[in-house]
Formats: sequence, structure tokens, C-alpha cells
Amino acid sequence: MADLIVRNARVTTLDRDLPQAQALAVTDGVVEAVGDERDIMALATASTRVIDAGGRRLIPGLNDSHIHLIRGGLNYNLELRWDGVRSLADAMAMLREQAARTPAPQWVRVVGGFSEHQFVEKRLPTLAELNAAAPETPVFILHLYDRALLNGAALRAVGYGKDTPEPPGGRIERDARGNPTGLLLASPNALILYATLALGPKLPPEYQLNSTRHFMRELNRLGVTSVIDAGGGFQNYPEDYDIIQKLHADGELTVRIAYNLFTQKKGSEQADFERWTRMLSPRQGDDMMRHNGAGEMLVFSAADFEDFRVPRPELPAGMEGELESVVHLLASKRWPFRIHATYDESISRVLDVYEKVNREVPLDGLHWFIDHAETISERNLERVRALSGGIAVQHRMVYQGEYFQERYGQDALRRTPPVRKMLESGVPVGAGTDATRVASYNPWVALYWLVTGRTLGGLSMYGEDNLLEREEALRLWTHGSAWFSYEQEKKGLLKRGYLADFTVLSSDYFQVPEESIQHITSVLTVVGGRVVHGTGDFEPLAPELPRPMPDWSPVNRFGGYQGGTLAQAREALANASHAHGDACAVHGHGRTHASRHEVPTSDATGFWGALGCLCYAF
Repeated sequence: MADLIVRNARVTTLDRDLPQAQALAVTDGVVEAVGDERDIMALATASTRVIDAGGRRLIPGLNDSHIHLIRGGLNYNLELRWDGVRSLADAMAMLREQAARTPAPQWVRVVGGFSEHQFVEKRLPTLAELNAAAPETPVFILHLYDRALLNGAALRAVGYGKDTPEPPGGRIERDARGNPTGLLLASPNALILYATLALGPKLPPEYQLNSTRHFMRELNRLGVTSVIDAGGGFQNYPEDYDIIQKLHADGELTVRIAYNLFTQKKGSEQADFERWTRMLSPRQGDDMMRHNGAGEMLVFSAADFEDFRVPRPELPAGMEGELESVVHLLASKRWPFRIHATYDESISRVLDVYEKVNREVPLDGLHWFIDHAETISERNLERVRALSGGIAVQHRMVYQGEYFQERYGQDALRRTPPVRKMLESGVPVGAGTDATRVASYNPWVALYWLVTGRTLGGLSMYGEDNLLEREEALRLWTHGSAWFSYEQEKKGLLKRGYLADFTVLSSDYFQVPEESIQHITSVLTVVGGRVVHGTGDFEPLAPELPRPMPDWSPVNRFGGYQGGTLAQAREALANASHAHGDACAVHGHGRTHASRHEVPTSDATGFWGALGCLCYAF
């Protein structure tokens, strides 16, 4: 008998034996039955919860195969999101309002998830506009992997001045007198961008718990029920996983997480993985949170960068030996692994190493894969297939297609990445976002990209030979991604015995105009038979979530994706009741903005070395 029944739905199961249905039943967290409403309702008892979907489209829960949820959750409540905002005027109004309500010594941060091309103005704010909008409160804006904009208060907060040394692989733009202007450039890597971001204030653990819960609920709001976390800078195991582990132990995860471990320090990669392989067995955990192997950083020398405003970086000559040592260890321990690789030239050299290791320790059965692979060739697709690997693709080109076209031309752009060729080659393909920094976490923008091939700025990148049908794209976001965590036999389809993860949509993905795909949300999201999000008629079914902490959090005012508009910002400015004088009675801060703080920069080696390494770029 069923615990939960959802009826009166247009169910897309993605099960080829029964593609469509009217209802489904759930027992003990798994799908009990899918079919006609009469047959499913026969499984109801007096204790069965029955939900009327109102004729809406119901699909399997979405599964992001590459996201940085664990790190992103720690900071979500601190960040003002320009994701989805279509006017720079709107974005700046949001920023001004947030600056007015942000207490010292906190910053206003816009950390990725947008592109200048999405704005009708087709530009970023000027530094003068930032300083006028926030003369006292530090402002940090990250744009993709190519630049960051800081106002004068933020420059003072991080201590950048005339004598600050140039960082490795980056550039601090200076005026005629040698003073930093506030523009930081990745040339070619993003160390300077993320090292600077790391200097900002952090939330205490209690607030990080709250912040992570709100980020998960935001993903639920968009229909996401599972992710594979790709690690990242500042994600050292086990200490930087304390927050997510506590939420798991307390039963407060609303997104299933399979997590990869990302090496943290150049030169210590082998030591990291030797230690971690002694601590964890492959795929240790349960269906809500499970270890998923190594990567996306295996060795720093193997990482390239997708800043298409600069030439392709060449991997160093010693890369192969370093990578071989780590991959041999992982294969011997039967640890799955993933690796960041943007360009075909990098992939060729990585595959040389994998083929060599495979001759000694077979990789078959490890579900290893390449992340990104924007310019992978047909020859290298065949090599990946021969080694039983997969490819995880993301919609990074939605934000950078114009830059790629300018550098490499329209012909190269038409197959960047060659998703159709990947599928035709027989290689497992999963879809994701690479959120939260280079792209937004909104899966519907990624689905829009797979179906239309257009950027947020409206550039048509692909021909018909590199576009997907809507069901094909959805399959990559559900059953396709499940392969990358060894869960293809229990996740991503709505059929008997599979995990009861599904979402009811705000509008019908299969019928709305293409442009409307990117605006779809979920009205009801269920994970393991448990309602984790509801809106409208379904809102009473979802558990209440505490307000975002702290109270001045941008999430409290603007929410997440497309949460802020010019009208909202103007209303907030007109009715603001939280103004700061010499001291803040609400928060207890004196008038000591971060702009009054000093960071010593006299020792170039010590200064930049202390800020970390290339892991900031992921």
C-alpha cells in the first residue's frame, strides 16, 4: 500500500517501457507503481497522502552532475544574485539597496552566475558607478573567470595599494600613479579573483547551517533533487565538510549529494589522495550523502582554464608524471575520479596518461569522467569510449559564447561542446551547471541551452546538428547524470523500485515556447517520497524553513535566481527601516567598515602564498 500518491498529473517517466502516466504511488521512499489513475488510486489506504497535481507536468527530479553545492551553501546567504536579472539598471538598484542595509564590516558580493551579455545594456557597471552606489560598504563583483570589480571601500578592506605586488597569473589594473583602480584581471588564471574574495568576512557555523539549508531549498524550488558536488577550493576533507555532515546527521538534507574530494595544494596532491583513500572506501555513505571519488582537481598541473578572452593555456611539461602517479593510486584503490579539462589539447595529454595507467590497472568499471570538454574532438571521444569513461557537460557557453566566437570564430563555436557527437559516440553524458561562480545553478537555463543553442545574450551558437530534443535534454539532466554516481539503476526514471524523487512544474516543459523554458520552476518537489518544496496550493505541504541568517542577508530581500527587480529595489529603498548611523543597534557593530581594515602586502611571496593556489578558480 502507498504512503503517497500523486494523481491528475501528466507524468513523464523517461521509462521507455511506459513513457507517460497519470499518477504514481510511493512506498518507503521508492516508486511503488506508475500508471493510470484508477490503478494507482487502488493502492490508497486511509493513511495515504493523496496530492492532486492539477493536471500539471510531473518529471523525475533533476540531477546536477557538476555543481559546488557544499562550498556554495556556506556563502549563499552572503551573496546578492544577479542570476537572471536582465537589466544592469535593475542589478545596480539591487546593489544600492543591499549596500544600504549591509552592516559593517560585511561586504556586498555578487559572485558569478551572470554575464554582461544578459543585460540589455550589454555591459558591466563602471568602477565610478560602483563607488557612487556604495561609497562606504565594500563591494566585490565577480564576472565569470575573467575579472572582478571592487569599489574603493573594498580595495581598502583588502589592503591593495600602490605597493601591492602583482599576483602570479593575474593583474591588478592601476592608474597613471600606480594605484589600483578596482579592476582585477585573470591573466590567465583566476587566482587573484578568488584570493581576493577569500579575504571577505565569513559566516559563523550556525549561520552556515542556515545558509546551506536555504541554498538547498532554492535548488528544490528549481526542481533539483540530486547533485554531484565537484569539491573546490577551501573544501579540504574532512574539516570543511562539517556543516554538510551535520545537516545530513540531523536529517535536514533536501538534496541528495554525492561528493568528490578535490586536492587542495599544488605539490601535495599525491599526499592528499593517499590520506583520503585510507579514510574512505569507494562510495561510502547512503542514498542521501555518499562519497563519489576524486576530483575535479587531480593535480594542479593538469588544469586548464576557460577564460575565452585570453589564449588557451598550455599545460606544463611535467604534468604527465604527476597525473600518472595520482591516477595509478586511485585506480588501484578503485576510487572513481573526474578531471577538469576544457580544451581538446589538454584532453589529449590527459588521455595519454589514462591509457598508460589502464595497461597496468584497468579503469573499466570505475565510472571515471571528464568535466567540461568544450572543444573535445571526435578522436578523443572515441578514446574516452574505449576506456569506458564519461563526459559531464555544463552550460558555461551560455555565458561565454560571445567571447569564444570572437576568439575562435563561428565555425568552431558550432561544436563547442559537441553534445550531439558525444551522444552518438555512445559515451555516457550527464548534464550540470558548474555553479555557483562561472554559471548560474538554474537547471532550466541549462536545458534551454541544450534545446536552443543560444546564449543569454541571444547569440545562436549551434546548428540543428548540435541541438537536442526536449526529452533528450531532460534525460541528460536525470537518468544521464545518475551514471556519474553509479546510480543509474535507481535514479532518474519514474518506475517501480527507483527512488521517489520528482517535481511538478510551474509550466509544461514540453509545450511552452523555447524562450520560456528558462523561466520554469517547481511548484512541488519530492525527495524520497518527502515533500521538500511547495508553492501556491502546495505550500502547506512543505516544511517551514527558518528565515535566512543574518537578517540583512540579500536572500531575505531578493531571494535567489531572478529574485530581484528594479521595482523591488525602489520599494525597499523607499521603505527602508534598517539604516546605519555611527553604530548599528540591531547588529551591535560600530562604524568600522571593512574598508578601515588593513592587510599586509609587503611580502609578495608570503602575501600571495597565504591566499592559496589555483583551487580558487573552481
